[in-house]
Amino acid sequence: MSETLTRSGAAADTRRTGPFATTSGRRRYAVVLGVLVVLALLATYGILGYGNKADFMSRQWVTIAGLRIETVVVILVVAFCQSFATVSFQTATQNRILTPSIMGFESMYVAIQTAAVFFLGISGVTLLDGPARFFLQSGIMVLMAVLLYSWLLSGRFGNLHIMLLVGVVIGGGLGSLSTFMQRLLEPNEFDVLSARLLGSISNASTENLPYVIPVCLVTGVAIWLRSRRMNLMALGRDATNNLGLNHRRELMTTLLLVSIMMAMTTSLVGPMTFLGFLVATLAYSLTDTYDHRLVLPVAFLAGYTVLALAYFVLRNVFYAGGAVTIIVELVGGIVFLTVLLRKGRL
Repeated sequence: MSETLTRSGAAADTRRTGPFATTSGRRRYAVVLGVLVVLALLATYGILGYGNKADFMSRQWVTIAGLRIETVVVILVVAFCQSFATVSFQTATQNRILTPSIMGFESMYVAIQTAAVFFLGISGVTLLDGPARFFLQSGIMVLMAVLLYSWLLSGRFGNLHIMLLVGVVIGGGLGSLSTFMQRLLEPNEFDVLSARLLGSISNASTENLPYVIPVCLVTGVAIWLRSRRMNLMALGRDATNNLGLNHRRELMTTLLLVSIMMAMTTSLVGPMTFLGFLVATLAYSLTDTYDHRLVLPVAFLAGYTVLALAYFVLRNVFYAGGAVTIIVELVGGIVFLTVLLRKGRL
């Protein structure tokens, strides 16, 4: 009898309330976080210091590293936006397979770029450069998303699944329209356009970073501060309303923040369909917790590590830095199919 009581008491000591069920889960999270930080630092040093033959932190070394720092900043921004937006979107939709791309952001980006070349020629591509035109493009994406879910989440619809289906249809329609215009382009125009439609770290609009970074930071901080609200949203509409939160209002606010972050990253580097899904899936698997305050940082670190390591290897080993997106999309697509086949449903 005493032995049974001792075992039950020991089991009770290992269980606790909070984001982790056991102390081992908390230790595992700390280890995962530490490993990701180390990998991120190593990847950063590799990008800045590989092939830099000057003495470490000397004036010459810093000068050479300064020429590469923009790449690191772009990777940070993309990983930050994709990870925060995807985790938040999956919480809002209560589905860990869907990504913000289903809202048609990438189709809208392709349609805008294609229309610029179609109506204005090759010079239309350069017209979409610069802060004013960058934010015009981003603003159109956010406006379309806001109109979409404001219409479909209010009134007699009020159905998230209808909104997602309409987003798919609109994205498909924009894709078909873009394909039609691309077929009518001249070969030279099509070549220039194709380079812009492929998501690339190397071809990012770095001149817009001073404007993009503050917007992304403010939006990301807003998402992180809403972590507790998203924890409740993950319980479902009825539970959220019963616990004192307006589920529809929280849903629309979350989707607005997601729209801003996706518009920023898509306008900066182009489409990256499966990156967000890949890092969100890694974050869920590594953290094994419901608390978004803990999931979001891991998703960001995982996204940065994946992108930075892929960029370093492809640029310095295979001399194909522009292929980073292709590799990430390939790996992300395989992971997506694996998760989908294991779950057996969307």
